[in-house]
This record gives sequence, structure tokens and C-alpha cells, in this order.
Amino acid sequence: MTTQYWDANTDPRDVIRWALAGYPDLLMTSAFNLNGVVLIELAAQAGFAGEVVFVDTGYHFPETLATRDHLITRYPQMQFVTLSADLPPEPWGEEQFRSDPDGCCRVRKVAPLREYLARKNPSALLNARSRDQAATRRDLGFVEIGERVRINPLAYWRREQIEAFAQAHHLPVNPLYWAGFKSIGCWPCTRAVRPGEDVRAGRWSGKGKIECGLWIGEQSL
Repeated sequence: MTTQYWDANTDPRDVIRWALAGYPDLLMTSAFNLNGVVLIELAAQAGFAGEVVFVDTGYHFPETLATRDHLITRYPQMQFVTLSADLPPEPWGEEQFRSDPDGCCRVRKVAPLREYLARKNPSALLNARSRDQAATRRDLGFVEIGERVRINPLAYWRREQIEAFAQAHHLPVNPLYWAGFKSIGCWPCTRAVRPGEDVRAGRWSGKGKIECGLWIGEQSL
């Protein structure tokens, strides 16, 4: 299969199989949101048995960490790696996430992953972004060429498709998702989404920020 035949109806598993054939050192990054959980299942069906890398910022919801642990048990063929910046949460009243959310993401999320990738040096990354998550992702394609090749198998799937797949396969979706947290990051900077808002509207609400920096801007991988 070549990319010239891909379109919005291409099965994400075909994209993953193509990536595995071309990039045998393929590595997956995940935050264990709905998209991430669905991507892990699709990748398992496509034969992926590599690393799934998660960055523990020190501010994740307990439900997110429990979802990670459930996935570790469900997919023993994969290697789940948890990274940390080794920084304790700041004392209440001195939170960097309030005064400098970009700096907080850079230190607690982007830096640990960049350091790990510099050591592993994979040629390609598999991630779970999709076009309908936010305006910043509306032109997302299956493949991006940058510092590393980035593979986005879910680029064209709508949220309704992703939810239906998760339910059909009885996937362990973070329970906060069904409570209205359509994109789940660190607890200080995540709220439930209101009717009519896009999926990522609950991230960094009121801070003029909708991306952590992993995939867009000067920090992007």
C-alpha cells in the first residue's frame, strides 16, 4: 500500500501497518485520552508491539493514571514507558501553571519527552491527534514531516466514530471523558467541555492556549 491511494476513508490500521513497514523503530506517544486509548487498540490489531510513552507531569488526574495501569494489563505485548521531569508539584500559591502555563508545559511535559526521544532517536512517532479536536488540527494529515516523521492514523476520524469504536471494543476509556472532559490533561488546566465547544476547549481555559507544545510551535517535536 502506498500513500497515493490514501483518503479520508483510509482505515487507520492500514496507516499503522504502512508505518510499521517503513519505520520499524516506530514509537507511540499517548496521554490516554479517548483518542489515545482507541489508537492503542488499533495499533494492537495492526501488529504494533513497541513502546507507548507517557509523560507524568505530576499533575495528572488519578483516573488518568488508573487508565494507564489498565492499559498496561490489557496490552502486555506493548512496552509502556512513563517519563517524569522529577519535579514535585509547586506549593499552593506558587504554581507555575498559573503564571506561566507555557513554561510549565515546557518543563514538565515537553522536556522529558524531548530528552527521551533524543536518547532513543526513533525515526517516526505514532500519535492520536485528529482533525476535529481543535482549529489548530483542522488540516492534519496522516503523515507529517518535521524533526521526525509523525504518523496520525486517526486524522480523519470524527469523535462519533472514535466513541463508537471504543464502545464496540469495550475499551477502558478514562471515566472523566464520559463526565464531559473531552480532552484530559493536567488537573489544574483541564475542565469539562460546555455544549457547543470544541473538544479541546477545556484545556488551559482562559489562558489563550490550546496546545501544550509537543506538536505545534517552537517546542514541537
